[in-house]
Amino acid sequence: MLLGPVLVLLLLGGAGPASAHAALASTDPADGTVLRRAPAHVTLTFSESVGLRDDSFRVLDPGGHRVHTGEAGRAGGRADTARVALPGELGEGTYTVAWRVVSADSHPVSGAFTFSVGKPSRTAAPVDTGPTEDPLTAGLHKTARYLSYLAVALLVGTAAFVALCRPPDPAPLRRTLVAAWWTLLAATVALLALRAPYEAGTGPSAALDPAALGDTLTTRPGVLLLVRLGLLVPAALYLVHAARTARADRRGGRRTALTGAVGVVLAVGLALTWAAAEHASAGTQVPVAMTSSVLHLLATAVWLGGLAALLTTLRSARPAPDATTVARFSRTAFTAVTVLVVTGVYQSWRGLGSWQALTGTAYGRLLLAKVILVAVLLAAAAVSRRWTAALVTEPAAVREPARVSERVPQPAVGPPPEAPRPEAPRPTHPSRAGTGTGTGSVLRRGLYRSVLVEAVVAAVVLGVTTVLTATPPGRSAEEAARAAVPAGGVLPASVTTIPFEIGDSGSGTVQITLDPGRTGDNAVQAVVFGPDGSLAAVPELRLSFTLPDKQVGPIEADLLDRGGYWSANTVTLPLPGTWTMKATVRVSEIDQVSETRRIRVER
Repeated sequence: MLLGPVLVLLLLGGAGPASAHAALASTDPADGTVLRRAPAHVTLTFSESVGLRDDSFRVLDPGGHRVHTGEAGRAGGRADTARVALPGELGEGTYTVAWRVVSADSHPVSGAFTFSVGKPSRTAAPVDTGPTEDPLTAGLHKTARYLSYLAVALLVGTAAFVALCRPPDPAPLRRTLVAAWWTLLAATVALLALRAPYEAGTGPSAALDPAALGDTLTTRPGVLLLVRLGLLVPAALYLVHAARTARADRRGGRRTALTGAVGVVLAVGLALTWAAAEHASAGTQVPVAMTSSVLHLLATAVWLGGLAALLTTLRSARPAPDATTVARFSRTAFTAVTVLVVTGVYQSWRGLGSWQALTGTAYGRLLLAKVILVAVLLAAAAVSRRWTAALVTEPAAVREPARVSERVPQPAVGPPPEAPRPEAPRPTHPSRAGTGTGTGSVLRRGLYRSVLVEAVVAAVVLGVTTVLTATPPGRSAEEAARAAVPAGGVLPASVTTIPFEIGDSGSGTVQITLDPGRTGDNAVQAVVFGPDGSLAAVPELRLSFTLPDKQVGPIEADLLDRGGYWSANTVTLPLPGTWTMKATVRVSEIDQVSETRRIRVER
């Protein structure tokens, strides 16, 4: 149950470059500006609140040496800003500011820009802007994050299934609860250990540094992960107590309302550790967004985790679950879906901001894919409800003929006729336990297959949802694009053509226009041509820029499919020099080609 969704999540997570929700809206001084005198501060403004690190700023002088700066802080106490004080004796020339902060959704964001004092430098010295993202650390962090989502869905959903649907024998579900608890524990510990190297962009070995772990525990993501670990202890005690209560209930005892209330409090507490670490905690209408995020996660767990529990019960339970259990889950799932729809619509409105963002941003396109998958899931759920309705009404229909009895003549004397002996029951497959070959067996097998389809589609939906939480909302992307300073002047654009091979189909080309092809903000347009020279549609096109001799980059261009060509409103190249431009073209769902070209960027 865990391995399949994890593979789906990893495939979806690797479909594009990692990105965070906070986008740089403006800088003061502005990128590329020439000032008469040195500024007192460098201030960055983002689309949402960000967390600061000890090394959030590196200011480098024209010779490439690091300038001594003050401690990173806020501008006017605003959480969406980052500011650092500069010394007053800055000399003439061009200075580079490399920055790295943590977005409100716990993902690191980094970049660089330049400003000049007096006049620009004639030459730029080698620059070290700090480490880039370590692929192994990022991959381990993604895996742990995805596993935590899966585990909480199974843990909360299975516990809710046992409490609300009351299966006749919950024993097969204990193994699922234990596996989910241990998986959530391991994933949370991994996220806590990987937090420091993930934020710094270093290798996994940095997780062994006690000082780095201590710093992590003082940040909001670290505190929330620590709270999650703390909640898992009472959650384990609650599960043990709930198991004993379930056994007593089967012996004629009663479930207490206090037990259910404690379970709800623990579930809400766990959900809050996710909501407070993601973009619901920043932006507009934070209290409403936090409430919506908690309800959305709990409804997802009750529905999808409950599906896995029902599937396990139908497969393994002896005796087979009665129609009452199935009917209870049907009603519970309907309520969960209603909550999902209401909260999902609100969160989509909050994340998109406009209808254009639905098709013009990666967030919008992922959201459309999720809506389509949810529609398929609802169609499968409708089929399951029909099987459930038939199973609920089946016992009455079967018992009705038994009420009509025929009077059998009895002899006047002698013993009554011997009743026929019942035929010994035949062994059945576990998936058909508790059923024979009658109507009930057919209905339960049909329901099992229908629920299996629901569970498979639900795993894909959970995967898309997890990727969606790591994608910048359309509202943030549009705000950053509007705030970006357009490149001025009528400077000639840089045009580069990159050929690529597409297997047996021949070769194609990508024509990339970088306008104006100078330091600072540039607009990017890319057109893909097929072997015959006509426009070609490809599933994905990625573009990145690296300045190897100055250790800058890779800087990703957020290309969007405009229907016939790909474009990015702004990509900032902070330094002049010979950059390496890497284009990755996905020519099919499983094949992609990467080619590089060296381009000259002038000041």
